[in-house]
Amino acid sequence: MTATAPAPITVPRPVGAVLARLPAYPGSMLLVTALNLALARQLPQDVKDILQGKRLAIRVRDARVAFDFRWNGQRFTPSASQASPDLAISANAQDFLLLAQRRQDPDTLFFNRRLVMEGDTELGLVVKNALDALELPVLDPREWSPRAVLGRWAPGLFARSARP
Repeated sequence: MTATAPAPITVPRPVGAVLARLPAYPGSMLLVTALNLALARQLPQDVKDILQGKRLAIRVRDARVAFDFRWNGQRFTPSASQASPDLAISANAQDFLLLAQRRQDPDTLFFNRRLVMEGDTELGLVVKNALDALELPVLDPREWSPRAVLGRWAPGLFARSARP
């Protein structure tokens, strides 16, 4: 991880205005699907016990979207939008991406006020420490381009289409 963050890039206001009008539940469903694939099996039992029934939210400030979810003891599940979750983590889209790519340290973003935790700070520290302790794949956006996804889904597709 680097000690200095790159120059901030934000989602343009018109894009954020459009995103803010979208229903929240589908986004929360996508987020919990990703969390369940990447994290659920790796979480230690003591962390699962602490998360049990807690209302959590990820808020992407510049995109003006929020993802609300819970831990039900087995997996993360989406939930209705919550005015005051037990823990809300807020940052701009770029900062969340930098965290997922492990190009930025959460403590640095926190102390620079680019990452904000609201609510149960003890729960926030448990979540942060649990994530730090896990072996997580580094998010590479190139791996999620349409061509890369289709290449994994249908490996021979591009090879066949390249033939005369």
